[in-house]
Amino acid sequence: MPQLLRIKSVLAKTGLSRSTMYVLIADGRFPAPVKLSARCSAWPSDAVDAWIASRIAG
Repeated sequence: MPQLLRIKSVLAKTGLSRSTMYVLIADGRFPAPVKLSARCSAWPSDAVDAWIASRIAG
């Protein structure tokens, strides 16, 4: 089962800014978050890792 990452962890892992990450999500170029509650979102670590791997692969 993948770990869920909060936004600070995702930003640190990817090197993206918060605004850039949300632009990429809106464009469908970054995994969408999973809503844990009304004010809490997280990203599955395997989805973030796959996105990073796709950037490395070109």
